[in-house]
Amino acid sequence: MFDNLTGLGIGLVTFAIVIGVGSIMLFNFSSSVGECATGYTINQSTGLCSNGTASYDTDPTGQAYTNTNYLLGQLGTNGLAGWTPAIIAFSVGMLFLGAFLIGKRRNRKY
Repeated sequence: MFDNLTGLGIGLVTFAIVIGVGSIMLFNFSSSVGECATGYTINQSTGLCSNGTASYDTDPTGQAYTNTNYLLGQLGTNGLAGWTPAIIAFSVGMLFLGAFLIGKRRNRKY
């Protein structure tokens, strides 16, 4: 059973790494395709448009930025990453259920 848990752990870590790398790539891509108003530039650390003198920053515009930002939301907590706790609970529950069923089957005498 513990070798199954090890496989599950490696799979979940790989899943988290894919989500993390994908989020970083999409954030950087959205910063590069975003369009700002005249006189504004994109601040790479925040991903927002600023002109250096205003007290507030604005979101970039453009269809590519909108689509990339949507994908970033679907990859993050609003989408794929939000299912991670359910996947963990289901997987561990099925492992324990399988262990109990195998244990009952071994104790039967035919």
